[in-house]
Amino acid sequence: MTADARFWNKAAPKYAKSPIRDEDAYRCALERTRSYLQADDTVLELGCGTGSTAIELASSVSRIVATDLSEMMLEVGRERAWNAGVSNVDFQCSSAGHAPDGPFDAVLAHNLLHLLPDLEDVLEGVAERLRPGGLFISKTPCLGEARGSWKYRMFQVAIPLMRLAGHAPGHVDLMEIRSLEAAVQRAGFEIIETGNYPADTPGRYLVARRL
Repeated sequence: MTADARFWNKAAPKYAKSPIRDEDAYRCALERTRSYLQADDTVLELGCGTGSTAIELASSVSRIVATDLSEMMLEVGRERAWNAGVSNVDFQCSSAGHAPDGPFDAVLAHNLLHLLPDLEDVLEGVAERLRPGGLFISKTPCLGEARGSWKYRMFQVAIPLMRLAGHAPGHVDLMEIRSLEAAVQRAGFEIIETGNYPADTPGRYLVARRL
């Protein structure tokens, strides 16, 4: 078991009880995502956590394979799906870099990409798992957009301290929007929609089509 898997397993009970920080931003991104999905789609979600997004979107697609490296997170997700009467979400334990093979019609990665030390490799893997013309839909906190501000300096100090105390995962990238989008394009995608939900971080919402 990796250090990150241990971290998220330990964090799972508290994470499951935590409310969504910005409900309006979450709903906006969720409905934008739903607008791209078709009833016969098979979807892969990377870093699904406790399954909230997969369960919300399940009624809009044929099947969702929801993956996370934390088995404890997935246990919560399975229970939530059962309680919601959702039967077309398949929870599987895997890292983003070793996700199930496709082809999928869409791959989702919400609040995940800034936590990946191997982002370029993961994005290439996403492209390989998508059918031609398939969609990659992500939302990523771009903490680097605050560069030079007091908020950015706070991130620089607080994240390593939180990691030492066991309250943050092993890798957190203070990425900028332009570097995120460039990485997606290098992996063989055409970006077709972007937005910031919320605007202040920003949480960069991105839809890209596999070329």
